[in-house]
Amino acid sequence: MFGKVRDYIEKHDMLAENDKVVIGVSGGIDSAVAAALYVQVVGAENVYLVNMPSKFNSSTTKNLSEQLAKNLGCKYFVVPIQESVDWTVKQLEERGIEVSSFVKENIQARDRSSRILAAIAASIGGVFTCNANKAETTVGYATLYGDEAGFLSALADLWKYQVYDLARYMNEKIYGFEAIPQGIIDIVPSAELSTAQNVDEGKGDPLKYPYHDYLFRAFVEENLTPEDILKLYVAGELEEKIGCAKGLVKKYFPTAQEFIADLERWWKQFTGMGVAKRIQSPPILAVTYCPYGARQESQNGPHFTKKYLALKNKLLGDK
Repeated sequence: MFGKVRDYIEKHDMLAENDKVVIGVSGGIDSAVAAALYVQVVGAENVYLVNMPSKFNSSTTKNLSEQLAKNLGCKYFVVPIQESVDWTVKQLEERGIEVSSFVKENIQARDRSSRILAAIAASIGGVFTCNANKAETTVGYATLYGDEAGFLSALADLWKYQVYDLARYMNEKIYGFEAIPQGIIDIVPSAELSTAQNVDEGKGDPLKYPYHDYLFRAFVEENLTPEDILKLYVAGELEEKIGCAKGLVKKYFPTAQEFIADLERWWKQFTGMGVAKRIQSPPILAVTYCPYGARQESQNGPHFTKKYLALKNKLLGDK
């Protein structure tokens, strides 16, 4: 994988002057693995790690980001964004534009990438990365021109569980010590864009990765449709078929109504907005037989078969 990243950089002449790579580090697993990966490719002296906290970022993740930089021997900056985010919101609201809490989350993501990371990269003659994994890429759980931006998505052909596997592998086999702090591996995955994603309270992303990684993999790599998924659910064979741990479906979705609502939510994202975002995303480093970019997609939008709708109605009745 390290060689693939190096080949991409060299073949496409991506670096303007020197092998300088800028990475936004959040204290989470994806950015930590990206940092450890690029250190192996271009050297620690050429990797700039930038933590960009808002009022929603905990001391826990800020400290983990700093520890990561120390462990890897990278240059490290802290560039707070709350003041600029508040100013953007103020400018809009003074002009009669109502800014929802969701839009405020997107403003944070774009401020980090489009403003800070892009400016640093341009100033030092380097590039900045996109740290998205394959689960996020599948359903568009990212902000266009924000964390979806960058010169390369080196992890976007890896499911979340594979990112964790890579972190442990690099600690054990590549670095020979805990380069990626165990706290980063253990902490709940969270974008930390609102109080609803407070990691110190165990709150994180809406994606339940131990299940959704495998559901999304079934969408992408096995071409299973909601009709297929629902049939397996009814037969009690879903977990075995997609490969997730037994008991997760009942744990996360106690009722058929909750299961169906979750299935439809992410199928709509996968075949709807997720496609539109992937078209505008950075190049993805292909490490499997089915990476995005090689997979044929259209923007026809979400579709549910008649058989799926009939089975759904049978399960839910008048609900």
